[in-house]
Amino acid sequence: MDRVVVTEASQVAEARRRGIARAQAMGFDETAAGRVAIVVTELATNIVKYGVPGEILVGTYEDATGTGVEVLALDRGEGLPDTATALRDGHSTGGSAGEGLGAVRRLSDAFDIVSRPGSGTAVLARLSEGRTSAPTSGALPVHGAVSVPLKGEIANGDAYAVRERDDGWTVIVADGLGHGPEAAKASEEAVRVFRRHQDREPSFILSAVHAGLRHTRGGAVSVARYDREAEVVSFAGIGNVLGAVVSGAATKRTVSLAGTAGHAARRIQEFEYPMRPDGLFLLCSDGLATGFSLDGYPGLAAAHPSLVAGVLFRDFARARDDATALVVRGGAP
Repeated sequence: MDRVVVTEASQVAEARRRGIARAQAMGFDETAAGRVAIVVTELATNIVKYGVPGEILVGTYEDATGTGVEVLALDRGEGLPDTATALRDGHSTGGSAGEGLGAVRRLSDAFDIVSRPGSGTAVLARLSEGRTSAPTSGALPVHGAVSVPLKGEIANGDAYAVRERDDGWTVIVADGLGHGPEAAKASEEAVRVFRRHQDREPSFILSAVHAGLRHTRGGAVSVARYDREAEVVSFAGIGNVLGAVVSGAATKRTVSLAGTAGHAARRIQEFEYPMRPDGLFLLCSDGLATGFSLDGYPGLAAAHPSLVAGVLFRDFARARDDATALVVRGGAP
């Protein structure tokens, strides 16, 4: 994902440029790319007016709902006392026409927002090229993620992948040792191996990844699989890509064994954790602080998975590494 820090009006144009570039890279026509430009401009402008400091993340999505450009606006401002009022056209606290968030929602295929006074605001907008209807509603996508390289780097040393199945899903997050192009080669190779074995159990996949990374600098890798019928997450990890099962009010951390995938792993062991269909599974690289949690965020677990990932990134990302937060729902889409 592209990351643009927004602290002043001059940075709005850079965020817009990144959004247009992503849209054009996906083959969006001029009209569709224009919608992306408007959405990014409105969200970045809102940060300048109400949410400094903040940032815009621009990436792409591909899942059962379709493909397109994904935009996250994350700020640490005063927050909104009433999001419904803020979304109403004509509402403004900053002397503007007050159509910013309302316009973003109308132009988006999928839209979600979470905000609390004193805790900032996070907004998600997804836009496809051929949108002809109102924003989607109903069941949420199974997964969402934020994956951002270290500031100043182009290559992302983290990578992730999701394999959705009728009976559940299998996921991987890989964090190449260090950062930059060589770290990216390691994590990308981990994902390639995962794709070849994605229907096997996590311990088998992780063993294959460990063998496949020997020609790279290696890294931390974790793999998880959810069985909806059994309501169980199976997990295997080497290194500090950490997982957590959020089920109701309870959060259970997963066990990842010490080592470096591709170089040193004394053993590979699989652990099982119960997870209700309405639960979430979080899988994060060490670009997020080890204390990442949804505790203290009432109602956030019900939000779009990409928005949950965005809030985790905003509040727990470290400044010295690539950062990835993957959020996966237990229930069927």
